[in-house]
Amino acid sequence: MSIGDVAAPIDSDPPARGPLGLPRVHHRRTDSTNARARELAAAGAPHGTLVTASEQTAGRGRQGRTWTAPPNRALLMSLVLRNWPRLLPLAAAVAVAEVAGAAAAIKWPNDVQLEGRKVAGILVEGRPTEGWMVLGIGLNVAVRPEDFPPELQDTAATLSREPADVEPVLDELLTALSAWLSVPHDDVLGAFRARDALFEREVSWANGTGVAEGIDADGRLVVRTGTQIERLDAGEVHLRPTQQGGGQP
Repeated sequence: MSIGDVAAPIDSDPPARGPLGLPRVHHRRTDSTNARARELAAAGAPHGTLVTASEQTAGRGRQGRTWTAPPNRALLMSLVLRNWPRLLPLAAAVAVAEVAGAAAAIKWPNDVQLEGRKVAGILVEGRPTEGWMVLGIGLNVAVRPEDFPPELQDTAATLSREPADVEPVLDELLTALSAWLSVPHDDVLGAFRARDALFEREVSWANGTGVAEGIDADGRLVVRTGTQIERLDAGEVHLRPTQQGGGQP
């Protein structure tokens, strides 16, 4: 795996499949790896093209949030995909959780937590009609608790490793992603359910409150509201304040 400041040559007619992580472009500092990966995808970058950064100035998460991490202490990466599973966000979350450890849980749809605090976030963007998706992942590998801004002190987590571990963790994650993005649909659902942080907990969202009852066959969150069942396709879900504790809001 090579690291440079410019991308490797891009095929004019890229294959649908290829190894994840090649070619690779690494930025010492950039605004957003997802933004750079989207540019490469639109220009024809092949499946598996990887963009990483030591530091981001405008990292983004879901719902328009920012992703903040000190230089050289977090894994900041985005992959160009030209072939992806229907449950891409869930499969990616399972892969990240596997790397984060046996205690890692997933807050639907794709936040990975340790002890109720967010250690990783996933952002999927793309243009399926043009044949590409970008999978962005931020993972707090070596971030120290004191590195988090005050507003995240109670909700963010870290793997508590060393800066030198960021590259080995990247290798672990690429291996896990290669596996989980190609396993059968039902296996992804089963692995997600085994790490479901919301199961049987009271949650709220923009249109109501209820008790989470897992995910259905399409990866939607199933919530019971009295005698009714709601199936959420997307959106922000929160643990109810009385149960949230130190969890990710």
